[in-house]
Amino acid sequence: MNRRQVITVLGGAAACPIAARTQESGRIYRLGFAIPVGRDSPAISAFFDELRLAGFIEGQNLSVVPNGFGVHNDRLTEQAVAVVDAMPDAILTGPDNYTRIYQQLTRTIPLIAMTEDMVGAGLVASLARPDGNTTGISLLSPELDGKRQDLLFDIVPGARRMAALYDSTVTPGKHLEGLQSAARARGIELSIFGVAKVEGIVPAIDAAKVAGAQALNFLATPLFTVLPSTLFANVREARLPAIHQWPEMAEAGALAGYGPSFVEVFRQRARMVVKVLRGVKPADIPVEQPTRFELVINLQAAKAIGHDVPAALVLRADRVIE
Repeated sequence: MNRRQVITVLGGAAACPIAARTQESGRIYRLGFAIPVGRDSPAISAFFDELRLAGFIEGQNLSVVPNGFGVHNDRLTEQAVAVVDAMPDAILTGPDNYTRIYQQLTRTIPLIAMTEDMVGAGLVASLARPDGNTTGISLLSPELDGKRQDLLFDIVPGARRMAALYDSTVTPGKHLEGLQSAARARGIELSIFGVAKVEGIVPAIDAAKVAGAQALNFLATPLFTVLPSTLFANVREARLPAIHQWPEMAEAGALAGYGPSFVEVFRQRARMVVKVLRGVKPADIPVEQPTRFELVINLQAAKAIGHDVPAALVLRADRVIE
């Protein structure tokens, strides 16, 4: 074999993996969705932007199965059946109960989920080897709920009574017990209020106020992101400092938010979808977790309820809204 032949062979070998990772020319890829987020959300815009950067462009080589955005529990099963019947190349699902329904309906269509604790919820076998047709992003929510509670101690250093609001349809009791134990170790009484539907949020805030809570920790769940402006208004009316799951919530009017960026997590999901559309099986794609976390403090929101956030915590924040 001469030098030219060797170069040709090596060049072909190097090109093969690249070709295997690119989309098929002329093919229309189809995506299904089953998420509570609306189509007009900045996170969804970021998701499609990330797909566009990888060469998957809606209206050209990418189409979307209808009625998958802003999905709520009361029509989830009906919607799931319709999406699975459409046989898309991949489906974005989340939270836990959404993904579980889809797992019951299909064992072949790739599911790219986003849940609070994917392994703890039993949705995958492990982070490294998810098995089956499900992979996605596990949000580290049990650990981050505890971190947010610690930050709330710093936001309201003199408080002796606090409350945690949680999604009673998904949050495990063991997690709540851990938060209460951590609060007791700091000499703080933590009251727990479960919420199953959006309509139950305001009564839970009122109950926390009546119980003497001096601050609120909204534990991780999409339930507390459905109507954020209404939620923030009721927290202001109760005049209670509160911390939320996403940094963007502080940008939108909450006093504080800590966690990964909601927008960046959707970009991360898009990159996982690209792998699937290029032929990688979900079982071979490890579940990912966020790697960057932000604390955002909104001093305007603090002023609205007459609360002074300690200067030391303001200095620690990644971003401050003044």
